Amino acid sequence: MDGTNRSAIKIGQKVKIVLKKDQATGKLTKGIVQNILTNSSYHPHGIKVRLTDSRVGRVKEICQ
Repeated sequence: MDGTNRSAIKIGQKVKIVLKKDQATGKLTKGIVQNILTNSSYHPHGIKVRLTDSRVGRVKEICQ
């Protein structure tokens, strides 16, 4: 599942995000959602979140 819909993302969930510095390469970083930073219900590039290790990026995949 992709991370473009805010309703699909929950705090404490495992996700793969792309960090700002990795946008050119598309390298994904795994982590657990601490905060959801995007207020809108949809974003075409992914909902922006903060992970528990304080890194910030846009959700590309929701892990099961």
